[in-house]
Amino acid sequence: MPEWPGNLPRNAFKQALSNYQRQIGLWCGLSSTIAAEIIAGAGFDWIVIDGEHAPNDIPSLLAQLQAMRGGTAEPVFRVPWNDAVTIKRALDVGARSLLVPFVQNAHEARAAVSAARYPPLGIRGVSVAPRANDYGRVRGYHRNAHLDTCVLVQLESRAALNEIEAIAAVDGVDGIFLGPSDLAADFGHLGNPKHPDVQAAIQDAGQRIRAAGKSAGTLSGNVDDVEDLFDLGFNFTAAGSDVGLLARTAENVAARFHKS
Repeated sequence: MPEWPGNLPRNAFKQALSNYQRQIGLWCGLSSTIAAEIIAGAGFDWIVIDGEHAPNDIPSLLAQLQAMRGGTAEPVFRVPWNDAVTIKRALDVGARSLLVPFVQNAHEARAAVSAARYPPLGIRGVSVAPRANDYGRVRGYHRNAHLDTCVLVQLESRAALNEIEAIAAVDGVDGIFLGPSDLAADFGHLGNPKHPDVQAAIQDAGQRIRAAGKSAGTLSGNVDDVEDLFDLGFNFTAAGSDVGLLARTAENVAARFHKS
């Protein structure tokens, strides 16, 4: 293994996943630098900046990465699709941890990993001095960047669940994340991830991911369910979102003064 560059900060989230340590996260969908700055210092281990379903692009990602710098949480950018160009651009502006949606099989998992690695390990395009290497100040960055890059793949269909063991065997996949809402839709229970069939599939998939030697992750909109997910073997779990926290808290406050 190449020598670790002395001035390349280690990705604590990636290290925690390699040791199956418990990591609590939050979804970030408000696309606000102020919201990102607030939640980054709240004590979470990882925060997903959502580029798939929230109105985020590369410039807004960059601004939120800057706002989150110095916080407790590792920013994880969910790219809109398993696309090498988007992955390259996200990495260049400093998103060293990525969540890649709708990965269906080992071939697609390998494509995600390849897009996140420089040649000869992958196909990531080379910029000499991007923000990712502190504008050229990180010694040996291009040779060692993959050591610091965390790639999570998201499974969202029954077909993908059938491929768990093959996906887990892909070198460079740091964790496998289950998307409950899309799984529910694919199971025929759109809008009802709590359906027993969906919950049974998620529980089984989590156990298989861990048995295959990878960290298992998922999301719950109910904070009270998160401990149960950890007990089931999931070790990186998101406990809701900034959108949910703002909306539900605001509604609860207003409701106190509008009782029927």
